[in-house]
Amino acid sequence: MKTTAAVAIVNAYIVPVAGDPIENGTVLIQNGRITAVGTDVQVPAGVESVDATGKWVLPGFIESHGHVGIHEEANGPAGDDTNEMTVPNTAAVRAIDAVNIDDEGFRDALSGGVTSIVVKPGSGNPIGGQTVAIKSWGGRTIDEQVIREAVSVKSALGENPKRVYGAKNVTPSTRLGVAMIIREAFVEAQNYRALRDDAISEGKPFACDLGKETLVRVLDGELAWDQHTHRHDDIATAIRLADEFGYRLVINHGTEAHKIADVLAERDIPVIFGPMFTSRSKVELRDRAIANLGKLAAAGVRVAITTDHPVVPVNFLVHQASLAVKEGLPRETALEALTVNPAAFLRLDDRVGSLTPGLDGDVVVWSGDPLDVNSRAERVFIEGAEVYRWVGDHGEVVERSERFERDLSDAE
Repeated sequence: MKTTAAVAIVNAYIVPVAGDPIENGTVLIQNGRITAVGTDVQVPAGVESVDATGKWVLPGFIESHGHVGIHEEANGPAGDDTNEMTVPNTAAVRAIDAVNIDDEGFRDALSGGVTSIVVKPGSGNPIGGQTVAIKSWGGRTIDEQVIREAVSVKSALGENPKRVYGAKNVTPSTRLGVAMIIREAFVEAQNYRALRDDAISEGKPFACDLGKETLVRVLDGELAWDQHTHRHDDIATAIRLADEFGYRLVINHGTEAHKIADVLAERDIPVIFGPMFTSRSKVELRDRAIANLGKLAAAGVRVAITTDHPVVPVNFLVHQASLAVKEGLPRETALEALTVNPAAFLRLDDRVGSLTPGLDGDVVVWSGDPLDVNSRAERVFIEGAEVYRWVGDHGEVVERSERFERDLSDAE
């Protein structure tokens, strides 16, 4: 996202998340990046000042497991590109190719203070494809909103792939088969990497395989392995597979992760927990409880929170955190679970996740403590450009056409 925005948010109660809160502080954003945070910040002449007296200022929140843009709001089957369920292994597909950045879900994200979203394929396949990290708003195309074009590969264990392929009477129709598909794919990727590297070293031609190239990036540690899994036995299988192939595992959902929290903590395997505002709609969710997140954190597991949008609306991300606090999660951990934690374990922390000089100017002005359900996001900035504002009794998004008209006017 190209921007030259400069803005100073002054007189604010600042919660950097990565540091202690600051009373009557200033956040200075120049050329799209945070350049200073503190009580003695000198605001250059000509920089717009936003008076945040009595307000709370935080980094934009991160939805670390969403389907915004690929499972569009109110578009039915025509707007659902979440799963390519024609073969069990679709490592070659990329979420970025299916995101509609005009999906209404992105506007909802802004109203909830969510400025970054990791968009992932769904959980219908054992191997679902590449994820992408993007800003919630601001580009003419999705490519101008990208934080990381490839963050991880989505994979699923448990009921979903069993149901999809069992209904077709093809493999995999059991948990045995789902694990086999993943294991075979990684063995093939290991063999492919060896043959490819030999060919390169000898200067010989070699046919590229997109799916295997993606899995090689996982084996090499470049991409995380985002493992959809609910039951504790499936989480154990996820750990077993990660041990076999040495990849960087991130548990997604983790409904029963609290049952083996000590194991996850010992191995420093993080959990993206949620969605929380759901019924027990299938066997895997029998032990669903908001309090389970607090149990994970108490055991020392690094956690993030997800709405799994559109399962839960993305703007309810902060409300899930609030209720998790009510059920035992420390409030500091709740804010970390929306910001620094997902940024760290998805390796986005050089761009987003805290109010730290050098990071992107993704800043939200709240009417009060965001964990108070009565607070609302009043102004939202992405890379220093204001993209959302609460006016009177409603929120207003700075639509792309309006912003680009401004940009052209400024250039003139």
